[in-house]
Amino acid sequence: MRLVRSSLTLLMLMPAMAFAQTPKDTLRLSREQCVAISLQESPTIRVADMEVKRMDYSKKEVLANLFPTIDFSASYQRTIDLQTIRMNMGGESQNLKMGSDNMWNFGFSAAMPLVNAALWKSINISDSQILSTLESARASRLDMVNNVNKAYYALLLAIASREVIRQNYDVAKMNADIFSKQFEQGTASEYDVLRSSVQVKNVEPELLQADISVKQCQLQLKVLMGMDSSVEIMPDITLKDMQQDMYGLAPGLDRSINMNSSLRSLDIQTEMLKKTLTMRKFAWIPTLAITYNMNWNALSNGNALKNQTFNPYSNVGVALQIPIFSGGSKYYAVKQAQVQYNEMKFQRENLVNSLNMQVELAIDNINREVKQISTSEEGVRQAAKAYQIMQKSFEIGAATYLDLRDSELANTQAQLAYLQAIYNYLVSTSELDLLLGKDFNPNSTSSIEK
Repeated sequence: MRLVRSSLTLLMLMPAMAFAQTPKDTLRLSREQCVAISLQESPTIRVADMEVKRMDYSKKEVLANLFPTIDFSASYQRTIDLQTIRMNMGGESQNLKMGSDNMWNFGFSAAMPLVNAALWKSINISDSQILSTLESARASRLDMVNNVNKAYYALLLAIASREVIRQNYDVAKMNADIFSKQFEQGTASEYDVLRSSVQVKNVEPELLQADISVKQCQLQLKVLMGMDSSVEIMPDITLKDMQQDMYGLAPGLDRSINMNSSLRSLDIQTEMLKKTLTMRKFAWIPTLAITYNMNWNALSNGNALKNQTFNPYSNVGVALQIPIFSGGSKYYAVKQAQVQYNEMKFQRENLVNSLNMQVELAIDNINREVKQISTSEEGVRQAAKAYQIMQKSFEIGAATYLDLRDSELANTQAQLAYLQAIYNYLVSTSELDLLLGKDFNPNSTSSIEK
């Protein structure tokens, strides 16, 4: 039994030893480094950035309508049968053939809008579309940060849980070895040997599942970071080490939802609908454009490629278009835009109420989880002390092996509950940052305040 006690002392140091002894080719990364890599390498973020570039090109396409448009055109016509007219000449009717066998025409035409209110307003709408795309890209980044945070915390939890289960497994295996030696010496029964061996076999699947969980969490994190699956990554911190920053949220913390991505996107869409409504109204305003044409034509008979004389002609003009009647399409387009704009007001009111409620619930959950961490930590101390008492009782024969094993399981469950409480807290703070629309800052971990 003294061997059990000394071995347990060594097992208390196993998490730190296991954490320090990692392969040389393992890449140790902090949470901030993982987030930074994901924001640079993730295909999702790259697609969002490309969408911003696409909308910038779309705006330039609209701006191009303000510049003159220049076109070149050319045509050739071959007359099969000349047009015939009948005329009275000297009291007699005669048929006259008019036209030429060949008709060539080519030239340039240019047009430029001078007054087009709807076009001008569409440029403003393009600006709002770019803002909407930028906000969508920002939302993708916020989601990516939150997903990487949760994957990183899940990896920390998986590693810490594996160490706890490994401690439990090593203790069970050590006890089985002790009973086996005692049985050989005649101081233990075969039942004790079998029972301790079965306990080892019962823990082995849990240890295997813990290893699988660690690998799955690593793979998930690498997928989010856009890294190759062959690269081995590990956190540079343990889950317990992160408890030092867990002090809950201060009452005076800024809980404004103005930076929430959904709310900002809705405001941008509302502004776009407002501009669209104005653009619909501008459809009744007359448009004015200037035009210029320069052409060359040639008329000839016989061979179409010989004896052609091209004569130039040109003109400049102003085109005025005044909308008078369109069957009510413009009127109903305005009404439709007005209804959509009014709908946005109610949607924003509902969204604000929902977000405020979510923020309050999130903060309550975080503060409650802080208390849960404190309670779980005290539970770990009590379970460890109970295990030590039970171990001494077992040494002097005042407790059975079953009692000892029950205290070991209670100690293991207390440690796992403590680790789960820390993980829940970290995930909740990340979700709150996403809800508040807090952008990623490498120098700031979360909304936690000491």
